[in-house]
Parts: sequence; structure tokens; C-alpha cells
Amino acid sequence: MKKIVFIIVSAILAATSCVSLDVPPKNIVTDDDLLSSQSGMAIYLARMYSQMPWEDFKYVAANGFDGSTFLGCLGIEGTGEAIERDPITKAFTNEKASLWGRAYTLIHDANHLIKTLPQYRDNYVEMAYNEFLGQAYFVRAFVYSQMAKRFGGVPIVKEIISYPFEGDVEIARFSEKDTWDAILEDWDMAISLLPPTPTFDCSAHKYAALAFKSDAMLYAGSVAKYNETVTGRLTGLGKKTGIRVIGFEEEEWFDCSNKYFLEAYKAAKEIIDSGVYSLYMKSWKANDPEAQYKNMVDMWRDLSSPENILIRRYEYPYLSHGLDAYSSPWIFRMPLSAGTCPTEDFMELFDGFNRYPSGGIRVTDGTDHTNGNYLLFDKPMDFFKGVEPRLRAYIIFPGDVFRGREIEVRMGIYTGDVPIETLKDSYEFSQRGRLYQHLSMYNDKNNKTLFLSPNVNTEEVTYLDENGDTVTCYAAGENGPFYTNTESTMTGLHLRKYLDPDLQLKDIGEGKSDQPFILTRYGEVLLNAAEAAVELSLGGIQSPDGDDMLQVATDAVKAIQTRAGANVLTEDLSSDIESRNIVRKERRKELAYEQKSKWDIRRWRVQDENNRDGFWGMITDHTKYSDGTRYGFKGFYPFYSTTAHKWFFDISFEGRQTFSYSPLDYYFVIPGGEVTKSKYIDQQPNR
Repeated sequence: MKKIVFIIVSAILAATSCVSLDVPPKNIVTDDDLLSSQSGMAIYLARMYSQMPWEDFKYVAANGFDGSTFLGCLGIEGTGEAIERDPITKAFTNEKASLWGRAYTLIHDANHLIKTLPQYRDNYVEMAYNEFLGQAYFVRAFVYSQMAKRFGGVPIVKEIISYPFEGDVEIARFSEKDTWDAILEDWDMAISLLPPTPTFDCSAHKYAALAFKSDAMLYAGSVAKYNETVTGRLTGLGKKTGIRVIGFEEEEWFDCSNKYFLEAYKAAKEIIDSGVYSLYMKSWKANDPEAQYKNMVDMWRDLSSPENILIRRYEYPYLSHGLDAYSSPWIFRMPLSAGTCPTEDFMELFDGFNRYPSGGIRVTDGTDHTNGNYLLFDKPMDFFKGVEPRLRAYIIFPGDVFRGREIEVRMGIYTGDVPIETLKDSYEFSQRGRLYQHLSMYNDKNNKTLFLSPNVNTEEVTYLDENGDTVTCYAAGENGPFYTNTESTMTGLHLRKYLDPDLQLKDIGEGKSDQPFILTRYGEVLLNAAEAAVELSLGGIQSPDGDDMLQVATDAVKAIQTRAGANVLTEDLSSDIESRNIVRKERRKELAYEQKSKWDIRRWRVQDENNRDGFWGMITDHTKYSDGTRYGFKGFYPFYSTTAHKWFFDISFEGRQTFSYSPLDYYFVIPGGEVTKSKYIDQQPNR
């Protein structure tokens, strides 16, 4: 579509000459130019799609849709997936560049197409006409869904009204219920009009609309239900209009949640029943962790994947991004590195680790990671033997190979005696600021047993290896963590998911990456169906098609787990909270680094202090990683013992990045200018 648009726009703009002022000049693009032919529609749709609020490689939640950043980092919005060095690492509580104005500009363009295209109906065969009309409904439904997820009730505009709203044009925020109902109508219109296969590559089609409808309705159902779990009920009326702009009426939330969950289930089930899509398993082999790992590495770049429903396609140099330039390990730094640093907390979700009775990943012979003597390993990768292949496909383990290089990650070198007791006196969240460089074993010049590197190629260590030969090396190795240089990994781990494994250093740079971003895929659809089915079962709702919904949910989760190389369910899901949490946990694992988790923990209402026990998609003791409104995440730090000639690992809070979240943050603030200038636009209650 990019090339078609470039050629057509060039032709239109080139056709300028001396003309009468009584007729539009040739370089003014009219409805006749755009809506009367398929080539003109390519331009109209390309313009809308270029402005769509996609959350992909170029989107950073803290900045919003300002279009000014190439920072390639994923999962850093307080989701626990990763942290990053810059101030953009913060909980998802607002966006610097609000979607509000951008959204209504797009909605105007969609409304214009809906109202005007019927004048040109005779120019198209029925299928093409329906598709182009369906594209407009898709855009409007998607944009309003993005608005409702952020703000709750918003003004619903279905006429051709320019933005900013001016003069006598004043539209109040709808209630949250009426907003979601209007969105549902638009999704259903898009689904009824769009064909299974689109005319233009990477544009919407019937199954994309079904997938996004499922996502939107899952969000709406969750908000209706779980706003009730927030202290005091999360709901409120606008001061100007008295409309319930956030939350649902006490007597309607239950029915609304079931209604939306049912719509989510039906949309996902229609995709499943179609047989059009399947999980990516091109190189998957049973009982072969290496093949399963490679299969999941390959799926993010394979444009022919049977799992992809809608992707954002990149093509260097026309349209590109910077994920590899910002999130590769230090040895591939160009111009920065390690922008996405996965956390040890995220690792905890995955199968195959040796664990303490409490469930934590075992690194010592004690009762938990804060006490006892460290377990020793010949090589860093020995620690990860038997770990779920999906995790290895998502993050780079210390000592694993990436782009043909062993990724040497070392927090430091320990030269003291063995056995080695835990390095710190306290590992509590409240003591997160007590870093390794503050320990006496590092600072005591007379009895120094711990060596760290403030920066790359600093603090050399000389020791005798197991053969008695002298070895001299840098304490933190090639990739750090270097404790004053935050362009190395801050957690001991690196992102692998979505990075291009074939790039060499000379090919990496700002705006030089072009791997596609998967906006929605079949794996997510399976999980949507599973979650909606369990929620409906909890709500006492029967299957809409006579199928056993819980069996559909069980089969979906098992399929995801099998592909991942994870432990597969041994019992069917049931109508209980435990089953709901199994699905939630699977979402946290499968959809990590895809701009999904920040929305999941938000709609489950598990990010505020009083509900954080369910943050990870399962019941946990949140006091282990939080203190009041603030919370943080741990790193997984490798050390080498020159005495034992072995490796050991320490789990400790990354002390520089913490997050804060309150119940008010489940809804973004309405831009102040919109509230000030309007008689009817309400600010969020209690703001």
C-alpha cells in the first residue's frame, strides 16, 4: 500500500498548472479523487492506517503517540516483564501525548468515509464497497476501544464533525456502559462488512475485526466486574453532567460483565471454528526443547506464519524501527543497548526451575534466596537446563548464544572462600537501595573479596584457574551489569523476543530494523476464548453454541502450553478462581513483550496496593516486591567464584527503578484543555 500511495499522490501533486480560481486546483485532493476508485481508496485508507494508535515497536507508553521516539523497549510499564534505564520506565498511569485529539481526527475521517462513500456505490462491485465501508467501521471501533480503555466513557461522535469541537458543537462524555455498547455496535458492523481476505496487504479483514472485538469486549467485561473489587467501588459521576463516566451502576455491572464476556467468547470462538488460523509450529518437535525454542524464535519474523491475524509490516528504509538498536546486548551496542531488561520476577512464572517450597527459584541451599549457601554451577547455562523453551525464546540467559556470540553477563567476581553465604544482610524491598557496590567485601581494601565493574573494561581481576594458569579479566565481563553504566543490562537478563538474531553489528542502527510487529495473533485469540469461557462459567452463563465452554478453554490453554514446551494441564479447567488464574498466568507468559500485559493487569484491577496479590495472574504475596503504593522488581545476577571455579546466582532488587500505582490510575486524566473549554466534558471523578 505504501508504494501505491506514493505513486498516486505523486501523480496528483504533479498535475498542477495555471488554472481558474473558480475551480479547485489540481493539487487539492477531493472526494472524487479518493472515493471514486480503488486507487483513491488506497490513499484514503493508507492515511488513516498511518495515524492508527497501534502500540508496537515505536510506541512507548510514557510518551504516548507523539511519534517522536524510536526507543525500542518493551514491557517496561510496571508490568514486571522488564525495566529500562530512562524515566520512561514507569507505571502505566498516563501518556505524555494524549490520544484524545488524535483519536477524534481519525474518527472524523472514518465518519466521513461512512457518510460519503454511499455516493460512490455504483463505482464498486458489492464486495469491494462493503470492504471499504467496513474499513471505516473497523477504524472507528478500534479507536473508540483504545479511548474507552484509557478514559472510560468518552463522547461518541458518529457524524462528520471536525475536531476540535467548535462553536455550538458540544458533545458530553457518554457513560462507560453506553460507550462500550456503541463500540460493540461498530465492531459488529465491521465484522459483517469486511471480507476474510483484504484487498490491501496488512489492512483489516473479518478475522482481524473479530480478534480485536474479542479483546475489546474482554476488557469491557473485566472493567464491569472488577471495578467492584476496588476499595469503595471504582465508579463515579461527572460533575458537569451527572453521567456515570467511569464504572457501572450497582444493579447493572453483573449483567454487563456477562454480556461483554459473552461477546468476547463468541468472537474468539468464531475464529477458532473457522480453521483459518493455527499456532505456529513449523519447526516444533515433541520432546525436543531445542526445536521448540527455535520454533518460537522463528515465529516473530515469519510473514507466512499461520498464527498472524494482523501485523504491522516494516520495510527498511521506507518504514523502520529501532528495537535492535536499543535492546541488543552491550556487545551489539549501536547506538545504545539493553533497553529491555527482563526481570527475575518474570522468570518466576515459567516451568522447569528448581524451586524452594515457597515456590521461588532456588539459588541457595537455604529456605529461600535470602539465606543459605549459593548453589554452584560449571557454566551459567547449566542453571537453565530443563527450563521451559518459551522462556529461552523470550529472554537471553547469561551464557547463552545470540548472533553467534556467547552473551557473557557477570555482576562480578568473588574471590573469597567456599561455601559462599548470601552476599547481602537484607534482601527486603525496603533495602533495595543497598547495592553490591555498598558491601564491605567490595569496599574493604585490606580484605576485598568482591570485584565489580563500574563501567565497561574497568576493574580487572587476576586469579589462577583450575589448571593453575593465570587469568586476567574484567569483573563484569563483556555485557555487565556495569553498575554506573545503565546501558548494560540492569537485571542480568536481556530481551530476545522480537530481536533479529541474524543481524551483525554493522547492520544495527537507529531506524534500521524492519521485523514486523504482530498486532494480534491466534495464540491471543485462544487465550481470549479461554478467559471469557471461565468468566462466563463463574457468572452462571451457559455456552451460546452448545459446546462445553470449559472444554474449549482447557483445549486452548493446553495447545498454548504444548507449543511452549511448558507443563501441560493434567485436569480440565473448572468454574473457579483457580482456573481463572491459570488462564491469567498463561496470558502473562505467552503475551509478554507484546504490549498486552499492561492492559491485562489494568483490566483485572490488580495493580493498586490493595489488590496486588493477583498481579502475576496468580495469587502471590505482593509484600515481597512492594511497600504501600510503591513496588519494584528483582534482577538475576551471575557471579563467578575464583576459588570454586564455579558460577552462582544472586536474586536481588534492582534498586534504581520502582513504580507507583493508585486506584485512580485505572483511568487516565482527561486532557485539561478539553475540560476547561467545554461546558460538557467532565474530568474524571475525584481528579
